Amino acid sequence: MKVIAINGSPRKKWNTATLLEHALKGAASSGAETKMVHLYDLNYKGCISCFACKLKGGESFGRCAVKDDLAPVLNEINEANALILGSPVYFGDVTGEMRSFLERLFFSKPIYEPDILSALPKKVRTAWIYTMNLTEELAKEMGYERMFKNNEALLERFFGPCESLMCYDTLQFDDYSKYAARKFDEKAKRKRHEEVFPKDCERAFELGVRLAK
Repeated sequence: MKVIAINGSPRKKWNTATLLEHALKGAASSGAETKMVHLYDLNYKGCISCFACKLKGGESFGRCAVKDDLAPVLNEINEANALILGSPVYFGDVTGEMRSFLERLFFSKPIYEPDILSALPKKVRTAWIYTMNLTEELAKEMGYERMFKNNEALLERFFGPCESLMCYDTLQFDDYSKYAARKFDEKAKRKRHEEVFPKDCERAFELGVRLAK
């Protein structure tokens, strides 16, 4: 059993990465081999629409043909048993690096034939972990639920069963006084981080356990 986590945040030690680490610890507690990939460490672009992944008889049929830092990660995902994607929400969507990663992850999978859906040879259990500065109420008001459901549907279509974990109203800074952020109540943010974020970490750990089973 191998579980891979993809960190779509530019920060390696903050909210998203921390939750992913707890998910991997949960998977490891069930005996899984685990790995974390930080997208912002890699040099790659989104899909370049070369269509080599759909060329009949081509060397790259069913997989991305682009050779860059993302290529070995995509190969490892094809061999994994479970996949966890994590991203902060920027302007109502995942980060740009995660979006480019998703293009490369998904585009080689659909086959444009009426009797074949996907080139992926096996089902892989999947999960999303999101972090955001918004409260749960405001996220609902702004329609984030549609984005969550769309991303879940894509993973389920090409990989396998998917679940999502949302972490709301996160702590953004170590010291709010250093930044132009007076609209936020630092004490309330810090209190939530101390009381609620540990519970989110527990939920992430349990998610990892489920995926590894």
